Amino acid sequence: MITGGTGSFGNAVLEHFLDSELREIRIFSRDEKKQEDMRIRYKNDKLNFIIGNIREFDSINNAMDGVDFVFHAAALKQVPSCEFYPMEAIRTNLFGAENVLEAAAKNNVKKVVVLSTDKAAYPINSMGMTKALMEKLAISKARDRRVQRNEGVICATRYGNIMCSRGSIIPLFINQIKEGLPLTVTDPNMTRFMMSLDDAVDLVMFAFKNAHPGDTFIQKAPAATIGVLAQAVKELFNADNEIRIIGPRHGEKLYETLCTKEEMSKAEDLGDFYHIPADFRDLNYTKYMQTEGNKLVEYEYNSDNTYRLSVDEMKEMLLTLDYVKKELNNFQK
Repeated sequence: MITGGTGSFGNAVLEHFLDSELREIRIFSRDEKKQEDMRIRYKNDKLNFIIGNIREFDSINNAMDGVDFVFHAAALKQVPSCEFYPMEAIRTNLFGAENVLEAAAKNNVKKVVVLSTDKAAYPINSMGMTKALMEKLAISKARDRRVQRNEGVICATRYGNIMCSRGSIIPLFINQIKEGLPLTVTDPNMTRFMMSLDDAVDLVMFAFKNAHPGDTFIQKAPAATIGVLAQAVKELFNADNEIRIIGPRHGEKLYETLCTKEEMSKAEDLGDFYHIPADFRDLNYTKYMQTEGNKLVEYEYNSDNTYRLSVDEMKEMLLTLDYVKKELNNFQK
């Protein structure tokens, strides 16, 4: 089952499973139009589309009957919207996640992967705060005796901005170029991780195959300033649009963190990923005397200290994206 399965991630991860030995893939979401679009697009008997809402426990619990694996992607993801309506973010990202995890425990699901965001590390906005608590819920549920008796695995993944995802800045820049408008930049020095949807799917699939209970996996990625990104888009489209600085939106940071200092103290470097194991000690701290092992560090992994892309490198990355290639082709016509 993929919750929020009609979104960008749901469509992308399907490519890994349509030709697999899985008997059924359940797409759980509220959007009947997107479900119909997927039904027409894929024409695959393995797909079972279920209308439902993770905010309603009975809805997700009934839909999860007989499910072995769950990818939990349903969420409110727009930072400014969540700032204006924080209770809606709480109801979906927190209470909804609890419903998904509780239903998984009740239905003896073998493995659950929840999808989180860099905004959950040192969160300052409602979206990040609710996602941070969702991660805590996942780790807590991994300790659940029902899950442990079933030898189930609940784990989390955390990644940065997905380029060209719905509502993101690259499609906005391209539309502004096509309409002859200024490119609106919040802060040219603001840095963001640059990841493709395929990168995000690779991370989730790695977690799906390798996770132990309570693990969190983080995808390493390069970053770019918003100023570099805007200039790269302009150059690709041979545009001379003005770049207009409008200031940060509600709840935005100058840079994003993927792995906090506290997490780096115990993180395992796997090359392309960081693996953060869960702390499964109980509340009786007086039982534990730590004489060696992890020590807190002063280094975090963020979009300000990761590899920084130049304008030319950013253009190369943009040219790997199907959305950009399609828009460039249409623009040149």
